[in-house]
Formats: sequence, C-alpha cells, structure tokens
Amino acid sequence: MVQGAKLEGDAAEENGDCCGTAELGPDGASDRTVERDVETLKALGSDTRYRVVRLLAAADEELCVCEITPRFEVSDSAVSHALSDLAEAGLVARRKQGTWRYYRPTDRAAKLVDALDATRGEER
Repeated sequence: MVQGAKLEGDAAEENGDCCGTAELGPDGASDRTVERDVETLKALGSDTRYRVVRLLAAADEELCVCEITPRFEVSDSAVSHALSDLAEAGLVARRKQGTWRYYRPTDRAAKLVDALDATRGEER
C-alpha cells in the first residue's frame, strides 16, 4: 500500500503537481480512513462491547436485545449503551420491531472477529 502511495506521488511530480491530489499519510491511508479505523477499534476496546460483537457474530440470526442483555453481568443500560456505541461505529446493524430492537453484526464486524480468531492461533 505504501508503495502505491509513493508511486502516485512520483506520477504527480512528473505531471508538475506536488504530492498529488490524494491526502495520504506515510502509511498510504487517508486521514479519514485512519480516523474511521481508530474509531472502530475504540468501539471494540471494552470487554462488554467486544463480547457483544462476538456474541452477534456467532449467532445464526439477529438477536433481540432481550436475548443479549441476560448474557452479560452488567446492567441493562450498560448493554444498551454498548449496542448504541457499536451501531454508531458501524459494527452492528439494528432494526426496531414494535417495542423491541434486533441486532446483527455488520460484515465488517464479522470479518474483524474472523481476522482476530485467525491470527490468534490455537489459544482462545
């Protein structure tokens, strides 16, 4: 990725532009990409939020908040807050049906859990 950013910069210099048009950091990622990724990782930075994402990723179907809350030894409001944070970070999708909310992991959340599992090796 860094090489691609360097090549774009070289091409821009050949055309008379300094540093090209894309605002890439030294790692080849835009500031916005880095900001979004950091926010995503922050959302996984608490035990409750991370375990909620793992629970949803392991579920065969979306789960009602009434099915999620009893599985955690924290207050209902803590689980609700965790779900809101995860939704805001784009890691869970939610829908409302009547008075209940149903949650499922986004593709990004499922891929992050899979990536962590794959790089962990045998320990779990």
